[in-house]
Amino acid sequence: MSRSIACIDYRNGKIFIAKRVNSGDMGNHWEFPGGKIEDGEDFATAIKREMQEEFGVNVEVGEKITSGTFEHKGKKCTLDAFRVTFEHDGIEKPFVLTEHTEYKWVLPDVIPTLEFVDSDLSIFPEVLKNISK
Repeated sequence: MSRSIACIDYRNGKIFIAKRVNSGDMGNHWEFPGGKIEDGEDFATAIKREMQEEFGVNVEVGEKITSGTFEHKGKKCTLDAFRVTFEHDGIEKPFVLTEHTEYKWVLPDVIPTLEFVDSDLSIFPEVLKNISK
């Protein structure tokens, strides 16, 4: 079973999301940024590596929010969501995008209206509970 991580940065009432490049099954969809955990990595190492690779930004890793399972191309996968804090918000100093075409900070109620990655939508109710605390 493969494991992936989803990174949730929530500040000033908004959640950070990014739009995937237009390739693959979920190309051109919005998502909580993250990626696959490589062999031998723990969650924190994977999160820091993925955010550095995808956005050129360092992050502080917070608490685990939730886990969910889904199937992708007939293979079972686990998605673990964590709170993170980027070292800056990407507004004044733009992030360097390698896997995405754009990013933005949105109010939580906007997420269900967007073309969003299914696996991330499946954990969204738990993410909402966590950020509402």
